[in-house]
Formats: sequence, structure tokens, C-alpha cells
Amino acid sequence: MKLDVDYVVDRLVSLLNIPSPSGNTKKAIDFVEKEFNSMGISTYRTNKDALIATIVGKNQEKEITLSGHVDTLGGMVKEIKSSGRIKLTQVGGYVWSTVEGEYVNIESSNGKLYPGTILTTKASSHVHGEETKTLERNMDNMEIRLDEKVSSKEDIERLGINVGDFIFFDPRTVVTESGFVKSRHLDDKAGVASILGIAKYLMDNNIKPRYTTNFFISNYEEVGHGASAAIPEKTFEFIAIDMAAPGEGQTSDEYSVTICAKDSSGPYDLELKNRLVSLAKENNLNYKIDIYPYYGSDGSAALRAGYDFKVGLIGPGVDASHSFERTHKNAIENTIKLGILYLT
Repeated sequence: MKLDVDYVVDRLVSLLNIPSPSGNTKKAIDFVEKEFNSMGISTYRTNKDALIATIVGKNQEKEITLSGHVDTLGGMVKEIKSSGRIKLTQVGGYVWSTVEGEYVNIESSNGKLYPGTILTTKASSHVHGEETKTLERNMDNMEIRLDEKVSSKEDIERLGINVGDFIFFDPRTVVTESGFVKSRHLDDKAGVASILGIAKYLMDNNIKPRYTTNFFISNYEEVGHGASAAIPEKTFEFIAIDMAAPGEGQTSDEYSVTICAKDSSGPYDLELKNRLVSLAKENNLNYKIDIYPYYGSDGSAALRAGYDFKVGLIGPGVDASHSFERTHKNAIENTIKLGILYLT
């Protein structure tokens, strides 16, 4: 199975550099839709502006749906302070210390981007001494220093920045010679890039999947309701392709595809999990089986919404999830191969 890994990594880098926090994903959805259409794959949007692409299969009576989410962590303007600093509120769940010192852009209502930096309210050790170390990192003690000549709330408002404007984190994407991809938002843009790789392989090789296959690109996963509606009605099996989380006590790594047995929402379908494991084993893929106690997926959202189909979860290992993330091309490649084997 010869994959165009360069294509996948190139599209991943492009996607990582398109800001798309939950609630502000149109440009990323447009990008993914253009990729599917360039392959000759038809697409449509749901009412929530999620994207569904479909390849007709040998069996059209039942359908398989693979999902990945294009939405990411981010922030919104919570308050404009009298000092000219900006208080932010989280979009998605992350630890505040992981965004301290991060470069950001604030998108005003007129579409203009204003750069800044996330700092604590007592950032200077020369001014605040030990308090800079002991200050709790939370919403009340973090703020954005805007790179504009502003010193009051009125100065900020004159720029066109308002409460509710989105805040984009700098992804700082780097691809190393050793094959690592370092970036924010690999959760789950590495999964979406893997889906593009699966689709491209099928189309380039004129392969019809066993069943009509839908690729569901969700846009609200980070806030819990990404795939809770609008899944094609003939779906009988659903595979979420989302990042795996290596770390202490986990089996996942950055070079393998992980097959998730259970997360915080409960066990995934046993028969489907065993089938995925068998495919990986029989085809000599690098794979792991793991359990994530603090994790949910589009599959979890679909099950909570009451959908009646089997659900599985696979994905590339992404180190330091919801922080300074990193994966390797090998993990993405193994994820693509397992997806292709499952579909064909």
C-alpha cells in the first residue's frame, strides 16, 4: 500500500495554519471541502456547517461514516479592561498554564487581525518578585497584551474589538527532518489530514469501499456536540478518527495508530474494536490499544445523542495533548492504512 504521505503532511501544515476554534471554523471547513472536491468527491454542509463528503460503495444499502473534527481550542474576548488589556475566556478545555506566553491574534468583527500575547496580570518578576511564581494561572489572572498603542478600554474599542471576538493561538507549526510534526491543534487536524489521505488513496486507485462511505468533518467537537446530529441515516458503523494520547500509564506512542477500547464515555464496540485490531495485526501495522480516562470523541457525542450504530475510535498518537502537541508521520501513515483496510 503506497501512500502519498507528502500530500497528507502538506495539507496538514496548511490546515494547522488556518485558525478554527470551535464556533469559527468556516475557513477550515472551506479548505477541507475544496480538497474533497478536487478529488472528485461530492460534499454538502449540515445546518451547523459541518462538512460531509461521500464516496459511493459496492453496497449502497448500508453506510459507514468516518469522522474527524476541524475545530480546535482557542479563546474569546471576555472583558476589555480599563488598562487596555483584554481578559479572555476559554473555547474548549485546557490548562491555563499551557497558553501563558503564547502569541495570539484577535479577530475583530470587521475581520481585521490584531496580534498580542497572553500573560499573567503579574508577569514581570522585576516588578512583582515571588508573586510572579506563586500567582494562580486562571481566567482572572490572565490577560492579553495587545500589540497596539492602547492604554484604555476606549482605545481598544476604537480598534473595533469587542466582547465575543475570537482569539486564535499561534500554532507554531514545524515539520522536522526526523519526521515529527510539532504544532498546536494536531487534535484533531492530524485526524482530518488522515481522512484526506484515506480518501485520496481510494480515489487515486479507483477503489470502491465495501459500503458507501461518508467522511463527517465536524466543527464543534471540542465543546461536546460535534457529531451529535446530521450523521447520514444509513450509517451502521461509525469510526471517529481522533488523536491518541501518549503518556504515563498509557500504551499509545507517536509512531502508531491507536485503537481505543474505552474513554470517559465508556467502552467502544467490542466486535468493531476486535476487527480493527485483527486488521492491524494481520497487515503488520504499528498499532496500540489504549484507554483514556479523560477523553471524549465525536463517537461519544453520537452515542449520547441516541444514534443506533456501532462506534469505534482510532487515531495517531499526539504527545502533550491540549498543550504543546507533537506527532510523527509514522502515526499518521499507520492511521491512514488502518482506515483504508477497514473500508476495503
